[in-house]
Amino acid sequence: MQIKLPDGSVKELPQGSTILDVATSIGPGLAKAALAGKIDGELAHLGAEVPDGAVVEIITDRSDDALGILRHSAAHVMAEAVQELYPGVQIGFGPQTDDGFFYDFAFPEGVSIAPDDFAAIEEKMAEIIAQDDPFIREPVSREEAKRIFCDQRLKSEHIDDLPEGAEITVYRHGDLVDLCSGPHLPSAGKIGAFKLMKTAGAYWKGDSDNEMLTRIYGTAFFKKKDLAGYLDQLEQAELRDHRRLGRELGIYMMEPMAGVGLPLYLPKGARIINTLKEWLRRDLYARGYEEVITPHIYNADVWKTSGHYGFYHDNMYFFQINEGTDEEPRYSEYGVKPMNCPGHVLIYRNELRSYRDLPLRLFEFGTVYRHEMSGVVHGLLRARGFTQDDAHVFCTQDQVVDEVVAILDLVDHIMNTFGFTYEAEISTRPEKSIGTDEMWDYATDALKEACRRHDLVYDINEGDGAFYGPKIDIKVKDAIGRTWQCSTVQIDFNMPERFDLSYRAQDNTEQRPWMLHRAIFGSIERFLGILIEHYAGALPLWLAPVQVAVIPIADRHKEAAAELAGELKGVGGRVDVYDANEPMKVKIAKAQQQKIPYMVIIGDNEVAENTISLRERSQGDLGSYDRRAFIDIIKDAAL
Repeated sequence: MQIKLPDGSVKELPQGSTILDVATSIGPGLAKAALAGKIDGELAHLGAEVPDGAVVEIITDRSDDALGILRHSAAHVMAEAVQELYPGVQIGFGPQTDDGFFYDFAFPEGVSIAPDDFAAIEEKMAEIIAQDDPFIREPVSREEAKRIFCDQRLKSEHIDDLPEGAEITVYRHGDLVDLCSGPHLPSAGKIGAFKLMKTAGAYWKGDSDNEMLTRIYGTAFFKKKDLAGYLDQLEQAELRDHRRLGRELGIYMMEPMAGVGLPLYLPKGARIINTLKEWLRRDLYARGYEEVITPHIYNADVWKTSGHYGFYHDNMYFFQINEGTDEEPRYSEYGVKPMNCPGHVLIYRNELRSYRDLPLRLFEFGTVYRHEMSGVVHGLLRARGFTQDDAHVFCTQDQVVDEVVAILDLVDHIMNTFGFTYEAEISTRPEKSIGTDEMWDYATDALKEACRRHDLVYDINEGDGAFYGPKIDIKVKDAIGRTWQCSTVQIDFNMPERFDLSYRAQDNTEQRPWMLHRAIFGSIERFLGILIEHYAGALPLWLAPVQVAVIPIADRHKEAAAELAGELKGVGGRVDVYDANEPMKVKIAKAQQQKIPYMVIIGDNEVAENTISLRERSQGDLGSYDRRAFIDIIKDAAL
């Protein structure tokens, strides 16, 4: 038979050849390095037979998929160790994740697991890995599977849930038999380094109606240095955690009485948010956008027309309003907005539009509310209430590429301002979608062309677009190498159709406008959380909530300190005067802890010479400084 390799070359092999046979035919070095493979793009174990004409890829530790396979295998090793240490434990599922792996367990009554128990589990895992036993795949019948797992109620229940005719496979490793589709490493000895990280509760199959299991998280790598680098990044991330810094720096608070996922911004946080908004607002006006303000709630008819009522109902907050009187009540259903787009569509529809009005670019700093499960709410990064820097562009089909290019220009300006590197991903048509093939092809090609014009490298995320159109996602990389998904540019075939939008074309016919959704920050809350972690709380001068701490050395210098603070505020500076009866070293330490960019010290010499003594938060003491020159620095930093 013939098989194809990723480089396009063709190899002749006997019928029944496996992925390992393919690797061996290429060379003994590759056969030794092979961990698994892909057959026509699908992951498979080394022993999988290759059909005639298939495209075969060999996976080694350098392949993108290798780490996931290693971590899946490490999860099985952890389950094996836990079974040996805790007889009677019931095992659930153990997949790999982006950062490692986890496994869910139901421990016998009276048994619980805490991080203090990790050392014993890791020791047992190390013993298992040292034995280097192979992972053996075995297809089984449903009846055989039920017999194998007769003492494992979670596995038995899952077998019952499998559809008729589904292929069932188990993997054997040492004393562990697990219900799993794989693939796994050839043997456990290839797991180079691992560490257990934390425990958490998890409902069986993610359903809150099911029992709560114990989930143990871990991570694994091929090399010890990679594990060490990852743990160092975690340590850096903990030091930069926006939840701790947000509290210590007085930026925002969470109050259980107020509700889960609803941040309350303190004065410093409000300053940052308003500075971000004003900075972006000025830029958007210069780029031809018009600002609008839309309600926080709408009659349910809006959400029914938009489709949110049917598709997004469980993530929204609905309530009844009496539109009549107490004597003759007449109740209508309203919903709190989870998105701003229906309001912008209604504004577009408010007037007759012609091609001369397009493109129409509407933006809003719109606060929205979404019913997120409490377990996934995470500080500012995932909240129930947040403000989007939302905009919608209504344009003709011929204007789509230019408008997307303009949005990418805005993305570039914003990301460069904050020192982010970024990359793009284009998500294409999913199986279930609306719109014609011609519309999807044009829209997807338009996004690709806009990226090309902008010299923006992009990956294709096949089939992951929304049902109503393709999109570009922008992923930024922060100071410690983590990737965050921020900006989105989305083409929408759905809203113009549902709300029957139109414009008068040049040939005097009624045409449907194209609609682009775009958010650059994504949500201001999330972007602020990312910024806090990116800068470790030390925001740049123009964005810092307090830019200058003026510190008088003694009471007799307070008047001069207040005078300087007034001058700095007069040029747009944000200033605090540290005039409490405390030692100067304490005042400097407090300003440093608050990550204030500049500290100005005023004593006898400074008053006499009309100068200042200047400290910068990272450079330390800069010595005597010209008073007027410093005021100009703060003036230049103002919007």
